[in-house]
Amino acid sequence: MADPGGTAPETTTSGGAVDTRQVVLAHDTLVRMAIRRFLRHRLAISGLVVLGLVVFMAVAAPLITAYPPEVLDLHSIKLPPSLAHPFGTDVLGYDVWTRVAFGSRTSLTVGFGAVAISIVIGTLLGILAGVYGGVVDQVIGRLTDTILSMPALLLVAVFVSVVGPSLQSVLIVIALLTWPQITRLVRGQYLTLREAEFVTAARIVGVSNTAIMLRHLLPNIFGPLSVAATFYTAQAILLESALSFLGLGVKPPTPSWGNMVN
Repeated sequence: MADPGGTAPETTTSGGAVDTRQVVLAHDTLVRMAIRRFLRHRLAISGLVVLGLVVFMAVAAPLITAYPPEVLDLHSIKLPPSLAHPFGTDVLGYDVWTRVAFGSRTSLTVGFGAVAISIVIGTLLGILAGVYGGVVDQVIGRLTDTILSMPALLLVAVFVSVVGPSLQSVLIVIALLTWPQITRLVRGQYLTLREAEFVTAARIVGVSNTAIMLRHLLPNIFGPLSVAATFYTAQAILLESALSFLGLGVKPPTPSWGNMVN
């Protein structure tokens, strides 16, 4: 019988389960709680502001600079900061502010691109190792340990010196060196979750391993993956800057924060 006040009746299951509206309300409450905690964290807000400014500078670089980033002016060498050149010019006549703005594109491309590739590789191998175990886990584990035991900067320097310094080679080699950490993280999460009750219930009803991996386990590791991605993005940007500083990264006249420091 309909409620006299016009309120729709709640839909519950036979076991007294919470209805859909209550689930949505609980989820909304958790999201708001997370937002409130984030807004109260001053360092988190500061980091978000800095990241937003860097992204804005990279996207709007042609609009906020007045000079081409790869054209030098021999008549404007080592000028001090002024209205025409806010950061001055370098020894080749490049406008420093222009190259800082366009160099942020290089750093963000390497950071986000390398982490995206490493997450795909690391997640795939971590899923295989965590779900199947046995020989698969042993092979992936030994490969991961081998790469992690080698000095990252030395491997990158050797690889880039062989294939030649460029933005693409730096991006690829950084991605190939950071996936082992992602693999260990994903493997650990899967080893924890594969004995959970919802996974056991899925196996009982005949759900395949592939479906369990992709539909039931993968969504539960997005949180740890997002946290790891933020750390490895910063690490990739610093590694690219170090390589460019050593002359093994992005080659001039392409602007990069590393070769600007050089």
